[in-house]
Amino acid sequence: MTFTRITEDEFIAHANRATQRSFMQTPEMAHLLQKRGAEVEYIGYTDEKGNIQVSAVLYSLPMTGGLHMEINSGPVSTDSSYLQPFYKALQGYAKEKGALELLVKPYEIYQSFDNNGQPTTPEHKDMIATLTDIGYQFDGLQTGYPEGEPNWHYVKSLEGLTEESLLNSFSKKGKPLVKKANTFGIKIRKLTRDELSIFKEITTATSERREYRDKSLEYYQKLYDSFGENAEFMVATLNFQDYLTSIEKEHQQLLKKIEKLEQRPTTTKQQNQLRELSSQSDTFHVRKQETQLFLEKYGNTDQLLAASLFLYTPQETTYLFSGSYPEFNKFYAPALLQEYVLKESIKRGIPSYNFLGIDGLFDGSDGVLRFKQNFNGFVVRRMGTFRYYPSPLKYKLLQGIKQVLARFRK
Repeated sequence: MTFTRITEDEFIAHANRATQRSFMQTPEMAHLLQKRGAEVEYIGYTDEKGNIQVSAVLYSLPMTGGLHMEINSGPVSTDSSYLQPFYKALQGYAKEKGALELLVKPYEIYQSFDNNGQPTTPEHKDMIATLTDIGYQFDGLQTGYPEGEPNWHYVKSLEGLTEESLLNSFSKKGKPLVKKANTFGIKIRKLTRDELSIFKEITTATSERREYRDKSLEYYQKLYDSFGENAEFMVATLNFQDYLTSIEKEHQQLLKKIEKLEQRPTTTKQQNQLRELSSQSDTFHVRKQETQLFLEKYGNTDQLLAASLFLYTPQETTYLFSGSYPEFNKFYAPALLQEYVLKESIKRGIPSYNFLGIDGLFDGSDGVLRFKQNFNGFVVRRMGTFRYYPSPLKYKLLQGIKQVLARFRK
């Protein structure tokens, strides 16, 4: 059994055999990390016959006194019995390379939950022991977004679904939501590289509203270049003139129905129908007035409503970044983007869709979770972060010096 550096092709061959893998453990992500200044290596652990059973994208960044080394959302494993010897050998490799700290963020599922947050599997505490028993420090099981990365993911299985049966797999609230969104005439399209500033514009507005740090345009451009066809920057747009024309046509059809009813002898049933149709007509008047205001403000152009970035791997599709304008919430454009990517994943034969982060709180306070629950998936909990310090005294000394210097700079 051997811990070794492997080639990109060897990593791809092994990772493609695994049933579970994050987009973080792909050559595309490795290339993006390199473009952003990291040193990247592919490492592996082989069995007695020389077959790779564990592999990973390992990246390094300089830090005061040494290197920061990290495996994010990995490693990739085809036989979990080799994980502990891999982690043990990784400690020695980190020390040999002069690392000051080594972080490992495993992608294995610690526990699964249903759509409402009820546990469906026991906790796999042995997974934590695999690392802590050999000297890794564990940050602990957490909720929220520690260091900006969620440990709780919302996932939907696509196995057995077709494009035609997809809608029926959504929740009782999700199904009518998507149906309604499809009545507005919203267009979904993929951005080209030259159009990524459109994506950046909406994510900037969203990040400022929700108070989180957005990525730079350069980051999105480098991600586009690295992932190629495995990344889609998708936008949802609506032309308000087209929409106004559409609802005026629908309203005219409704008025004809009302006129026919008014010409017949009235029965209780017809009177009820007339009241219902009259109420719908009033709603059309309101919709037309609102749309006219949008048209006056934005003109006869395709107005951006929402945008999302999706990444594809053979094992799962990932919903990575998104943005929307609250002014257009009533059109439910984000739901149509989700419907699009779910159908595209089915076309590509991808068995799972990862909506990514939720808080891990099921008390009704997480609005992101409520939106994702419309699509009737389930929840998985990852373990989080494990840390190893090859030279703990040196690390503590340097951290102490940094804290002292920081106080003097205040």
